[in-house]
Amino acid sequence: MAPPPCRRLGRHCRTLDVTIRVAAIEGDEDHDATWLLGHTERIEFGPMFERDGELWCDASIHVPCRFLATGADDRAARCTAHGFAGRVAPVSHTAAARRLGRDRFAIVDRKRLTTRKLDPPATPRRALPLAPTLNPCAGTPCRTSDNKRGDACCRDIQVDICCTEQQTMLEALICNRKSPYLCKPVRENSELIVVEVISACGFLKDDGGCDLHGRSRRDGRPAKPVMCSHWPDKRTGLHPGCAFRSRKIPL
Repeated sequence: MAPPPCRRLGRHCRTLDVTIRVAAIEGDEDHDATWLLGHTERIEFGPMFERDGELWCDASIHVPCRFLATGADDRAARCTAHGFAGRVAPVSHTAAARRLGRDRFAIVDRKRLTTRKLDPPATPRRALPLAPTLNPCAGTPCRTSDNKRGDACCRDIQVDICCTEQQTMLEALICNRKSPYLCKPVRENSELIVVEVISACGFLKDDGGCDLHGRSRRDGRPAKPVMCSHWPDKRTGLHPGCAFRSRKIPL
C-alpha cells in the first residue's frame, strides 16, 4: 500500500477516526456490543447508533501512522514518507473504565452503554466435591504480536471499519498504521475493511481472567459476552503459545 496522500501533519498522524460495526441487531446483540466496547486500551468509543439493522459507533483508534517519527519530547514530528516536519499534539487517551467497583460494570444493555450492578455467583452452602472444569488456557504462554503475555484473546481483536471503495484517503490511512497495534487490513466487501487491533479488554482483572465471568444480568442471561464462553476450534493458527494453536503453523 502506497503512503497516504497527506498534505500536512495533523491529528490523522496519531489517531484514526472511523465508524465501526458493533453488532447485528438481534436477540443478544448487547453481548457482542459489550465485548467490543470493552476493548478501550487504544479505542475511544462514541455513542452507538442504528443503521441498516446493525449497531454502529463512531470511534477513535489511537494507533499512529507507520511513517510518523517523533523526537524526544514526543511533539517534534516528521513524516518519513513526505518529509513534512513540525509539531503534532501527543495523544491524550486514558482507557475508559469498564470495571467500576462494588460489583458495578459498564456494559451494553438495550443498545446503550450503561452501568449495571452484577452480583458475583452465589456460593452454595454445600458444594459438591466435583473437579473444576479444566481451563486449557491456564498457564499457556500465549502472547500478542507486541509480546504481551497472557490473555491474548482478550487483548487482540478484529474490528469492522466502514470504508467504501471511494474513500481512498481513509483506506490509505487504515492500511498504513503502526504494526502490530493495527494491522492485517482486509477488504471484506465494497463498504467494509476488517483489521486487527491490539487493545486490551477493560473487564480483565489485574491478575488475569474476566471479572464478568459467572455473573448474570437481571433477566438471567450471562453478563459475560457469549463469544467469550466458547473455546475456539483447534488447529486455527492463533496467538503464539495458544493452547489451541496448530503445531504445524510456525510461530
